[in-house]
Amino acid sequence: MDLKNIGVWISGRILDEDSAGRAAALAEELGFGAVWVGGSPRLPSLRPMLSAGQSIPIATGIVNIWQYDPDQLAAEFAELDDEFPGRLLLGIGIGHPEATSEYRKPLTKTSEFLDGLDAAERPVPADRRCLAALGPKMLDLSAARSLGTHPYFTPVAHTRFARERLGSGPLIAPELACVVGEDPGRERARAYGANYLRMSNYTNNLLRFGYEQSDIENGGSDRLIDEVVPQGSPQHIAEMARAHLDAGADHVCVQQVGASELPEREWRALAGALLA
Repeated sequence: MDLKNIGVWISGRILDEDSAGRAAALAEELGFGAVWVGGSPRLPSLRPMLSAGQSIPIATGIVNIWQYDPDQLAAEFAELDDEFPGRLLLGIGIGHPEATSEYRKPLTKTSEFLDGLDAAERPVPADRRCLAALGPKMLDLSAARSLGTHPYFTPVAHTRFARERLGSGPLIAPELACVVGEDPGRERARAYGANYLRMSNYTNNLLRFGYEQSDIENGGSDRLIDEVVPQGSPQHIAEMARAHLDAGADHVCVQQVGASELPEREWRALAGALLA
């Protein structure tokens, strides 16, 4: 599966069958390497994207393991892989403690879920899945039992740390949220980031990579927001994406934040800056 260096990330919650197909076809036309679908999508909902694209991979960013039975997930993956061989990448994640009262040790729960995928009637191959990983132990698990990792809401320093820890083999594919061409973009970026700055897994991770508690408070400092959710010209966003690649990422998926429909204009602008 060739993801190339740059993909796009979009929430599945804003896509219907028609717009999902248009998203995949547009991303492929523009030359992006993959479409990542957020919002813990059910796998059958990805069929319009797989049907509309010719060869572009479709990845989940992420399937929340509290919302799926591993046997069902493996069966749905196998059905789509039979129909669209080699085009589906299964991004899997534990979510965050604030999202479920059942939350328990994330490493144990994730390992058990992977055991379930391995024990299914038709197992999901390790190289067709990746893990949302922030901390060292989850990063290690992503390398040991999947293709690699798909970190979310992370700075360049985290990408560098992940590559140093995992070495040259495993996939590192961070999401890069951004606001393309909007002035003032910082307030839109801060509104997006505020939700994640209330979640302990993201804030604890940011505190490990050079930010202080004061950067987390009041919706995030200008420095944090500008580094994690860059705003401005497509060329500036491209510079931030390349910084992740220079730090060791194999693939960066860019997300136009706050989109309520397919962000065609922004994708075209980013393609011009990133893929020319």
